[in-house]
Amino acid sequence: MMMVRIGAHQSIAGGYEQSLKRIANIGGNCLQIFSSSPKGWSFSVPNKSSIDIFVKEKNKLNIDPIYFHATYLINLADGGRIGNLSKQSLISEMNLSPKLGIRGSIIHLGSFKTVKAPLFQDHNMKDKYKVLIKNIKEVLIKTPKESLFIIENAGNRKIGQTLEELSLIFESIDDERARLCLDTCHLFSNGYKFKNDNELNDFINKLKKLKLLEKLEVWHLNDSRDPFDSGRDRHANIGQGLMGMDEFKTLINHPLTKKYPFILEVPGFDGKGPDKENIDILKSCVSPV
Repeated sequence: MMMVRIGAHQSIAGGYEQSLKRIANIGGNCLQIFSSSPKGWSFSVPNKSSIDIFVKEKNKLNIDPIYFHATYLINLADGGRIGNLSKQSLISEMNLSPKLGIRGSIIHLGSFKTVKAPLFQDHNMKDKYKVLIKNIKEVLIKTPKESLFIIENAGNRKIGQTLEELSLIFESIDDERARLCLDTCHLFSNGYKFKNDNELNDFINKLKKLKLLEKLEVWHLNDSRDPFDSGRDRHANIGQGLMGMDEFKTLINHPLTKKYPFILEVPGFDGKGPDKENIDILKSCVSPV
């Protein structure tokens, strides 16, 4: 039987290697971490000793794959100071990834702010969209080929909210290192759901049509505190939100989706972040055959 990869976001407090111990302690076998504060621009490269310890512990515990989640301050549609800081932050992080055996960075692209969709008008790209693509391409040029640039579908009216917009972005980037992370809470809040195989098949066919299935790298599994198609992005523990368990059971057992890593970003039943109880709930959803 194929091993399902179920993990969670964990803290690097006390050293990068501590995140590996934390995920192993709650029963996870894949991992997501921040490289620095998610609400700041500071970036500190671990020394060689710390890197060696992390890699050794990673192999010992068989935690794989591992992803960085980029700082929440990123806005690659900005043509000024914030855009430059966003690029430098990602370049630093994505250059570190291969040294640690990390796949790459999962990224919220940012916001067009006052610029509204559609991104094309009269067959011309809007200026903010041109800035976004230019900045992404610069990051890719300045980072190693082993490091993936993983775009997360957006919640709360940000860039990459719809599958069509994501497809357009990937087409414009035109780089095999650009990949996709799908967050179940964000999908639910933006009008996508799949409570059974038929609905998930329809969703997968839409991904195929938009050339997004070939880009898919990882899933974020989060329940939603808000109703379907609400446009809001507030995560809930698995089974405590409004999505229902059928969606998670369907996703984690479907032959075309069960092969991907599943990463939890839930508040935790004790309010301290992703925990063993959430991971155990997901494990209980896995069909024995």
